[in-house]
Amino acid sequence: MTERKPPGVSFESWVERQIREATERGDFSSLAGFGKPLPDDTAPYDELWWVKDKLHREGVSVLPRTLALRKEAEDAREAVGSAATEARVRSILTAVNEKIEAAIRRPPPGPPLGLKPFDVEAVVREWRARRAEAHPLTGPDRP
Repeated sequence: MTERKPPGVSFESWVERQIREATERGDFSSLAGFGKPLPDDTAPYDELWWVKDKLHREGVSVLPRTLALRKEAEDAREAVGSAATEARVRSILTAVNEKIEAAIRRPPPGPPLGLKPFDVEAVVREWRARRAEAHPLTGPDRP
């Protein structure tokens, strides 16, 4: 829409003509969300809706680093529960422990971390015990 409004033409009719011509050319048919319902508009208006939407689409965390690390530690604990192999359990715990130890050595700004590294061997023992309970015939002591 680089065209200027010609003198003597009302603004409304000029805009309507631009929209009609763009529609005829099919300029609106390839827009993101075309043919999809509009998002829920019953929520109260938020001036920063577009910022929050952008952060969500980009996967950016707005939590302070210490809180994000606490969340990551919780997620690691859940991932250990569903891990298929002992090697995967150790890999998950080692990765999160490295981040926790780095945050302990050099505390990031924000709320206190309140975490200590996972005891990998203790968590592996717990994982083995839960696995043995869930699969008594195929536990680590059984063929």
